[in-house]
Amino acid sequence: MSRFLYRRRGKRPLDLRAVVPSIATVRKLGDVNAIARLTPTWQACIPLAVLIVLVACFSASAQDAAPTTEESLAELKVGLDTMWVMVAGMLVFFMNAGFCMLETGMCRQKNAVNVLAKNLIVFALSTIAFWAIGFSLMFSTGNGFIGGLGGMFLAGADNSPATGDAYQGIFSSLSWTGVPLAAKFFFQLVFAGTAATIVSGAVAERIKFVDFLIFSLLLVGIAYPITGHWIWGGGWLAGAGFWDFAGSTVVHAVGGWAALMGAAILGPRIGKYNSDGTANALPAHNMSIATLGALILWLGWFGFNPGSTMAVGDGSYIAHIALTTNTAGAFGGLAATITAWLLLGKPDLSMIINGVLAGLVGVTAGCAFVDGFGAAVIGIIAGILVVFAVGFFDRLKIDDPVGAISVHLVNGFWGTLAVGLFALGPSDAEGALYSAGPNAGLLYGGGIAQLWHQFAGSLAVGGMTVLLSTIFWYALKAIMGIRVTEEEEMIGLDIGEHGMEAYAGFTKDATGMASGMSYPSSSARIVDSNP
Repeated sequence: MSRFLYRRRGKRPLDLRAVVPSIATVRKLGDVNAIARLTPTWQACIPLAVLIVLVACFSASAQDAAPTTEESLAELKVGLDTMWVMVAGMLVFFMNAGFCMLETGMCRQKNAVNVLAKNLIVFALSTIAFWAIGFSLMFSTGNGFIGGLGGMFLAGADNSPATGDAYQGIFSSLSWTGVPLAAKFFFQLVFAGTAATIVSGAVAERIKFVDFLIFSLLLVGIAYPITGHWIWGGGWLAGAGFWDFAGSTVVHAVGGWAALMGAAILGPRIGKYNSDGTANALPAHNMSIATLGALILWLGWFGFNPGSTMAVGDGSYIAHIALTTNTAGAFGGLAATITAWLLLGKPDLSMIINGVLAGLVGVTAGCAFVDGFGAAVIGIIAGILVVFAVGFFDRLKIDDPVGAISVHLVNGFWGTLAVGLFALGPSDAEGALYSAGPNAGLLYGGGIAQLWHQFAGSLAVGGMTVLLSTIFWYALKAIMGIRVTEEEEMIGLDIGEHGMEAYAGFTKDATGMASGMSYPSSSARIVDSNP
């Protein structure tokens, strides 16, 4: 063969020796230095050749056990369901920001740092308590009263995402959803954290920081899982026909009962009530961030309620739940606005906020079981209830700075009862809303049976939560004392508990500590110095 290869007449010949290595060179490939002596062209080909070999080997092994269409679809379903559960859980997690803003805005500026600190740290504590013991007590195999301890720290047998009879593990109460255990835990964790956050608002502006932290650990680690097991963990209430789809009782009423006992045992803030029993207004210091917090919570509810499907399906069920959720919140806000306007003479913004939240809490138990008209009525009644509940607790001298008890306890209870009134009833017919769930409500021809189940179950959960919360609060009071000193309360918990201010550089309004107003430090003088 000629040593030259002419590509085209008149062109420079190509020397094959410059491209193809000699036999001697090939024999020396075992020597690492031989690679360095290869031309740059051949050196560049080595990684490509290795990649081709690896791809060929992988393809050959894949052809030996190619997945079936059914297996591929099953994997896709698990992936989509997991993605939905995680996104919904993140929306619920973001509700912590809403609670932060709402509670901070509703309280006085001298306590803003304390409120923010509580709402931030409470989720960290909830994570620890629920991971260590709470999730196990709530969902692992136990008895009708409480789950076992085999699932502490997420230990124990589990072959999620297997479902139904294929599931072989200790968290069988969650075997209906085909997502990994970590996804199940995360979604339930953000719910547990919500229950603890509810308490924060009701005891704001006078509780010791460390006592709140300890109570949160006890609530999420013990009290919340016990009653939650009764309903969502396959416990005795689930077997008795009690239904709570997304947590009007499991989350909101439990948090509300714990908040009620905390507020009652702590006592009211200094200056809240007069000797004749009348209440004084301790104004919110920033309604702007309070309103922002309410909007964040409204957004988060689209993860809270629709996410409780823990599966995508064809999407219609998720869409329906989002519709009923939004409808109840909207009508709750409107009803509270009108009610407050008639009673107070003005459309009070704090009542509008609490009306929206009351409607959302109210529909949480039945959002998957009622139609749009039922959701509207639930929201209207919730909006009216929350306005009257605020006045009712004031007359009892239960000081709740943000109205958490009126929103979460009163309307958690109402929303649970509403299932027994407005549930459509299960049906296997095409187009039916659900095939497994509560019987038809009283107003839909189902009689009083479902309403009785809801009422009795709500009382049982309330009784247990009150019992455990009372024990926790009084134990903390006896051992550590749960209330800050009078001096700390007057100065503000920002300074007394944390040694810092939320609005450093702003001059405080001299109208008194109760006003909570502040002005930029560049202001020439304080506007009003009346006591």
